[in-house]
Amino acid sequence: MLDTIITKTKDTITAAVKGTADVLGTLRSSVKDLVVDTLKDAGEVTGTAIEVVSGVVKGAITGASEMGTSAVEASSDVVSGAVHGVSEAGGDIIVAAKEATRGVVQGASEVGGDVGTAAVNGVRGAIKATQDIGGDTGETAKSAVLGAVRAADEIGDETGKTVRDALLASAELPRDIVEAAIGKEEKEE
Repeated sequence: MLDTIITKTKDTITAAVKGTADVLGTLRSSVKDLVVDTLKDAGEVTGTAIEVVSGVVKGAITGASEMGTSAVEASSDVVSGAVHGVSEAGGDIIVAAKEATRGVVQGASEVGGDVGTAAVNGVRGAIKATQDIGGDTGETAKSAVLGAVRAADEIGDETGKTVRDALLASAELPRDIVEAAIGKEEKEE
């Protein structure tokens, strides 16, 4: 099912972005709409259903990349769209942030993008969306960092190190929250 979602998203994004002047805005709104539709099709918005968010985000990153937008450029808007979509569907935005940044890291890795910067931008997008919605940005940031780090570790040790280093080096992210999330992840391993 996840492969079908990734392919559907990639095709939808490719069609939506063609010929548009506002590529990033189109990505954000298309991802939001896809997440809402996918979650509504699943019926009850549960933790399992929200896991499809990573597939939608991964598909959006690969579709955007095929259309000439880098994974780094697309990451923030794609994650923001996913978090907004989960919120609109009545789901848990904290879990959505984790799944969305997971999808960003997987997608960026798949298309050969800068995984570290894509992870940072993905976490930024999750925080921004949560601010827009009025949610807990600290918990969302922590969850988004965990999603990025776990996805990176699944890809490999070097990718895990790259993502950790990028998240810790970012002046745009709350360092105390990033350190706490990475410390939590390392304790759980």
